[in-house]
Amino acid sequence: MLFNSIQFALFLPIVFLLYWFVFDRFISKSKYQLRLQNAFVVVASYVFYGWWDWRFLLLIAFTSFCSWGSGMLMQRVENQQIDPNLTGGGKLLEINKLQRRKKLITTANIVLNLLILAIFKYYDFFVTEFAQLFHISTDGLLLKVILPVGISFYTFQALSYSIDVYRGKIEPTKDIIAFFAFISFFPQLVAGPIERATNLLPQFLKKREFNYDTAVDGMRQILWGLFKKIVVADNCAVYVDEVFKTYTYQSGSTLLLAAIFFTFQIYGDFSGYSDIAIGTAKLFGIKLMRNFNVPYFSRDIAEFWRRWHISLTTWFRDYVYIPLGGSRVSKAKVIRNTFVIFLLSGFWHGANWTFIAWGAYHAVLFLPLILTGKNRKYTNQIAEGRLLPTLKEAGQMLLTFFLAVFGWIIFRAESIGMAWEYVCEMCNGSMFTVPWLINRDYYIPTFVAVLLLLLTEWVSRAKQHGLSVENCSVVFRWIFYSAIVILIIYEGGQPAPFVYFQF
Repeated sequence: MLFNSIQFALFLPIVFLLYWFVFDRFISKSKYQLRLQNAFVVVASYVFYGWWDWRFLLLIAFTSFCSWGSGMLMQRVENQQIDPNLTGGGKLLEINKLQRRKKLITTANIVLNLLILAIFKYYDFFVTEFAQLFHISTDGLLLKVILPVGISFYTFQALSYSIDVYRGKIEPTKDIIAFFAFISFFPQLVAGPIERATNLLPQFLKKREFNYDTAVDGMRQILWGLFKKIVVADNCAVYVDEVFKTYTYQSGSTLLLAAIFFTFQIYGDFSGYSDIAIGTAKLFGIKLMRNFNVPYFSRDIAEFWRRWHISLTTWFRDYVYIPLGGSRVSKAKVIRNTFVIFLLSGFWHGANWTFIAWGAYHAVLFLPLILTGKNRKYTNQIAEGRLLPTLKEAGQMLLTFFLAVFGWIIFRAESIGMAWEYVCEMCNGSMFTVPWLINRDYYIPTFVAVLLLLLTEWVSRAKQHGLSVENCSVVFRWIFYSAIVILIIYEGGQPAPFVYFQF
């Protein structure tokens, strides 16, 4: 079920009314109120997810059960009593033995989840690459299975629970219904944010209270997310798809414009989804982590990655980068660790060498910052306390933006060869010609939409989302909201899938 579909427009209010007025108010005196409310969340989430293909439900249920079960097994090991007569070395050996059991349980669950992910997402890729390398036929070797929507997202969410339980950051929960709700919570199920058990799971273990102001802010964020998806991303996609299909016949200026449009398409598409997810969660009294923080206003590539897909970058930081030694090791190992997380991040996006090359490209961009110790130079908000940036900041933003644009060409291309050809075709004398444009009715609204996105997010860059305009007058707010709604209705047609559904 797509967020930008009629089905979801009907689904959301029905779920909202049942959630608060049936499973919260009418059964509020029941001692099972919370469990029933969480059970309803699971049912609603499974309906939402099963709308694409009900068979996917078996996979997410299996992942949820195995991860919950691993937590229960670790708790059983933790609760085992050590013989009080043991002292010294004997006691230490017993403690180490129990710790090894916990590690074995965690490792088994991690391997199982990654194996499932590998089979559905990467098996055919590796078989095909191996067959091409050794000139072997792939007949009968390929699985050709459908990639379950959002499998990378909920798999990583499940893994974070097992790892955090093993590390002692969170107590394993006995409440299987709350755990299933944590894994399958429909707003962020198929494209994030990738939530941590330490943040989201405790919210399903306690009573939620309806907060009118939070719900209203959630509606604003949903509206802003729909604007970014329908008005910005989907409009940009029309031009991007046409140019990338015919890139060998296009001028350099046209290719550059398409790359810039894709830069806004993928941002509007993915951050738009995140805004809708976070806003929807607010309607149900659930707080999700922020996933994007105006990344195209970054002053260097390190700041860009602190602001882009925050839930994934922090996941790799906490569960891969830091365990490898993080930044507390030699420069050589810091560089190694940086390449590891960027290559993994690229491969997480899909089974294609372009994603790995995209990750390597960004790792290379990090090298000068690491070597000069400036990779954490910009952690504050740009132009803080000022309306406009300085000339230096504007130049830094422009440079970082175009470094990201070149990266998105690699990301969008179907192969590394295509990416190389695209860049070569773009970087010639025809870059300084007038780009091809579809028609006036298309490009004027698209340019206006991108400009409106940039202006709104610049003004609200210190806020949680673009429509956090509480300090403005009521009249201005409603005029602005109405304009956004009109644009969404005007541009809304056949709902287009979100780009990150394929990951």
